Amino acid sequence: MSNDPLNQEPLADLDQLLIFGDPATRRTFLKQVAGTSAALALSPTLVTKKAEAAAPAATRPDTEAVEVQFVLNGRAVQLRLDPRVTLLDALREHLALTGTKKGCDHGQCGACTVLVNGQRINSCLSFAVTHEGDEITTIEGLAKGEELHPVQAAFLEHDGFQCGYCTPGQICSAVALLREGHAGSDGEIREWMSGNICRCGAYPNIVAAIRAAKAKESAA
Repeated sequence: MSNDPLNQEPLADLDQLLIFGDPATRRTFLKQVAGTSAALALSPTLVTKKAEAAAPAATRPDTEAVEVQFVLNGRAVQLRLDPRVTLLDALREHLALTGTKKGCDHGQCGACTVLVNGQRINSCLSFAVTHEGDEITTIEGLAKGEELHPVQAAFLEHDGFQCGYCTPGQICSAVALLREGHAGSDGEIREWMSGNICRCGAYPNIVAAIRAAKAKESAA
């Protein structure tokens, strides 16, 4: 065999590389690797369980239910909730008011907008138990029986929606915007409605609907 490395034939396996020349050594190594991998896979769970067991009661998550009362769409409501439940989830999951939509769940899209004491908020960012005694209005509470709220009627008249998913939040936000007096111009409406995203791009019609609602309000 030539001593020139370039002329040597490819080595067939690890034994020839003299890394694990002895098959028994190689088998021992593979067993050790398998055992180590299993230990690493199990260790996070074991560590977590040990930490939870060792943690003092004062530092463990408090999951005890808390009672909260508020006025929802004109009627008194009393709930017993985990303190971590958001107002959005309380409305949808505990009170079956699904008009308020869950969009981004990070307070960025405005689909979950509701009115609390007349002011618009993102309900996905607010814990339900913090609203003790508050007056909350959702999209279901705007109409008076069969009579739509003027903003709801304007959205229908001007096609201020396409898929409709963001519409409840858009309408609630528009109701608050009119109360706040921020509908002086199309530019002002766009600015003060910028927290409500319409992925269908119905913005021109939304602005037209708010402008029309303001005109009817002024004429009343």
